[in-house]
Amino acid sequence: MALVYLSLGSNEDREFHIASCLDALSAQFGQIQLSSVYESESVGFKGEPFYNLVVAIETELSVGELNTCLKQIEDKHGRRRDVPRFSGRTLDVDILTYDNRVGEVDGVVLPRDEITENAFVLLPLAELAPEARHPELGQSYRHLWQAYDRNQRLWPVDFYWRGRLVSRCDG
Repeated sequence: MALVYLSLGSNEDREFHIASCLDALSAQFGQIQLSSVYESESVGFKGEPFYNLVVAIETELSVGELNTCLKQIEDKHGRRRDVPRFSGRTLDVDILTYDNRVGEVDGVVLPRDEITENAFVLLPLAELAPEARHPELGQSYRHLWQAYDRNQRLWPVDFYWRGRLVSRCDG
């Protein structure tokens, strides 16, 4: 079984699409682990704020099979692929890491660059797996977050999934 970290994001009907995606991931992979859900301003374009989180799953699927499965989940949530890369979306699910694989595997570049580039990926990953190490850099996600120096604002939000609070805002 491979340990995989996924990044989830939505800025259209956010609560519905994130909760529905969690349902789909749980149905496909069983037990899943979640970071807090964070709200952040859109990056790269003017748009509604996003909800983002990181999910850990275990799978026997290959990287390519997993990527296909995740694209199908996005498609079932109305993900449009005919719009610019930096635009609003119902659901975005990306493979961040697949065990400690490095390089292009089945058309997926691992680990995903966004881990160290975007606060909305790195902070939830550091929260969920603080001592896990970046497969290329060898540093813990906690350390990478502590050293992160880009100005991207995000904040935790209250989020309920299956009737229970899985994320709480600080205020």
